[in-house]
Amino acid sequence: MQACSVQHNCGLFGIWGHEDAVYLTHLGLYALQHRGQESAGIVSTNGQCLLRHAELGLVNRVFDGRTLEQIRGRNAIGHTRYSTTGSSTESNTQPLMFSFAGGQVAIAHNGNLINAALLRRNYEKVGHIFQTTSDTEVIIHLLAKPTHQHKKNPLNHVLNHLQGAYSLLLLFPDRIVAVRDPLGFRPLCLGRTKCGATVVASETNAFDLIDAAYVRDIEPGEIVTIDDSGVTSRHYGGSSNGRGAACIFEQIYFADPSSLVFGENVHLVRMAMGRRLATEAPVDADLVVPIPTCAQCAATGYARESGIPFGRGFTTSHYTGRSFIMPTQSGRDMAVKIKLNVIKEAVNGKRLIVVEDSVVRGTTTRGKIGALRDAGAKEIHLRVASPPIRHPCYFGIDFPSQEELVAHNRSVKKIRDYLSVDSLHYLSHEGMLASVKMAPEKYCTACFSGDYPINVVEPVEKFALERSQLRMFT
Repeated sequence: MQACSVQHNCGLFGIWGHEDAVYLTHLGLYALQHRGQESAGIVSTNGQCLLRHAELGLVNRVFDGRTLEQIRGRNAIGHTRYSTTGSSTESNTQPLMFSFAGGQVAIAHNGNLINAALLRRNYEKVGHIFQTTSDTEVIIHLLAKPTHQHKKNPLNHVLNHLQGAYSLLLLFPDRIVAVRDPLGFRPLCLGRTKCGATVVASETNAFDLIDAAYVRDIEPGEIVTIDDSGVTSRHYGGSSNGRGAACIFEQIYFADPSSLVFGENVHLVRMAMGRRLATEAPVDADLVVPIPTCAQCAATGYARESGIPFGRGFTTSHYTGRSFIMPTQSGRDMAVKIKLNVIKEAVNGKRLIVVEDSVVRGTTTRGKIGALRDAGAKEIHLRVASPPIRHPCYFGIDFPSQEELVAHNRSVKKIRDYLSVDSLHYLSHEGMLASVKMAPEKYCTACFSGDYPINVVEPVEKFALERSQLRMFT
């Protein structure tokens, strides 16, 4: 699904107590580039004030030696963004940085707040001026509210106003604060460098790049404070009654295969899903072919379990960019065609098992299947290493509307006919949950089941805050 329309939200990285903190944050953002390609930013502190550089674009375009030197400091946080609320504009680049009565603060957010529109309206009614159209900014307005500042634990009080998914990094001149929401939608973990600096990141692959050791995951509902005195922790919010909401799509698609996410290696989880798929949906064929690149792990598992040879049916160009940024379907289709080229001699006359990690709209998958047909594939049996996606996500995944989902109101047979494959099987919901180690009630599987862990009263569509802002001035 590498070239498909579903996109993730953001990557977070922070480090405290290292002379090269800004440079290491830069490297950490490289490792997390897959989590967001719209913009990148770093905010640092020398203990007295905050310095910021953030722009639209990929990490290697946003930063160079000069910009990194300009914001040099021993402590820093960074962010790579894919917008799930608010458009891709300079004003929405993160980390956001503000000054208020409590001093300077920068914030980086991974997730989606489902009550952001309500909170924003309430503040605008009493005269608050918002500088962005990102849901993240409401957190700063909550934090700056005088009555909240006078609370014994202001941040605890602020966080208890939030509903939805949020892993956060807040940088103050004297500390980093890392937060994970009470249901633990998005990953966030702690690490340590060889020289003793403390590191925080969305995924452990960012630790690998800077040669830091993974220490542990930040727990759902935990606030971790990192400063010159060390690391302290506290919990906030009420009990979740044993319910969790770890996004299982992290392990199906989003996270890097080398990362530990929710306590498990992503590559091994995807292989387990592929093995389970082979037992649930066997078929006689000549070759198991993955759709590059995310389905390779699942396809490897399928091939090993089935005993059918693993093969390569596509070459992949790494220089074409991401198709989701194309404004039209025809543009996206052409980007996919350029990115993935069929190896005709490898598939001609063969009975293929084509493995996908997931199917969203189906238009991209349909194009790939058509290319294999044109190259002479004798049979094509599509195996999808996740259940059908039938419901939208409100917690930080930019799924299309429900009506655009190919599995919405379509049977598997109708989807098979639409994709023009000889057979189609999805991994069962039970098989998906059997492939991961936490108990089923600890995961969010709402995009498959419709069982949302939080009651979504007022869904926030991606550009709703922009439209709300325009209405105020027309």
